[in-house]
Amino acid sequence: MLLDFDPDVVALSAQPFWLRWHDGVRPRRHAPDFFVRRADGGGVVVDVRADDRIEPADAEAFAATAVACGQVGWLFRRVGVPDGVLVANVRWLARYRHPRCVGDGTLADRLVEVFAEPRSLFGGAAEVGDRIAVLPVLYHLLWCRRLVADLTGGLLGPSTAVGPAGWSR
Repeated sequence: MLLDFDPDVVALSAQPFWLRWHDGVRPRRHAPDFFVRRADGGGVVVDVRADDRIEPADAEAFAATAVACGQVGWLFRRVGVPDGVLVANVRWLARYRHPRCVGDGTLADRLVEVFAEPRSLFGGAAEVGDRIAVLPVLYHLLWCRRLVADLTGGLLGPSTAVGPAGWSR
């Protein structure tokens, strides 16, 4: 879900291939968690494992994967457990990812105008109209990053500061 939310990611595949090698004692194999195609055309292989759950065999598999990726011009990243608040906020916004949330675009255009100056999520939504109609569009704009908010500082709520793309608090 976090990869889907990343604007630099244009495609991804889960467990995209098996990497096989011999460690000098026995044959080994590893299926990385994700292959990511970036907007710049580059490839990234991603393994997800919490730091405290990496056994020696896992570390060896990650090292072998990094070497193989380097040989074909891809990056390798091993990531740990993502921030819980970020995950909760992105999970919420993901519900509004579909373009149908925007409707004819009238509310979206108005929201972009209103949030040209950062303000609270509910305050700006109320300036545009009925929150029941406006909030799905606002959440879609946050998903698409036409509007931005700090998704790590706390759960999205009425007082969350929202601003234009490129703005940071």
